[in-house]
Amino acid sequence: MLVAGAGLFTAYFIYKKIKMGGNKVKLKEMLQNGAKVIDVRSKGEFAGGSFPGAINIPLDELSAKVNSIGKKDQPVIVYCASGMRSSSAQRVLMSAGYENVENGINHMNLMSIK
Repeated sequence: MLVAGAGLFTAYFIYKKIKMGGNKVKLKEMLQNGAKVIDVRSKGEFAGGSFPGAINIPLDELSAKVNSIGKKDQPVIVYCASGMRSSSAQRVLMSAGYENVENGINHMNLMSIK
């Protein structure tokens, strides 16, 4: 039973790393290809530090500003503090027709691959 539980935990951990932005190879490739990086945290959180070159569009403003982001075929990386808001932002952008959107989790995750 313990082995099965450990196996499920390992499978979940791997899934979460890939699904929630842990795919650092893809993120690095996107950054090298000029991805637009969007910080969906609040303006106050953004002022406290952000990924270099990131633009701040808080999650609660994203739907209203979705058309100002740019071409829908350009790569876009979204991030927040924990990955929760950026996961929602990823869905908003994909629903709006953006084709290549990745959840970068947080700016420290992105800094580790820059």
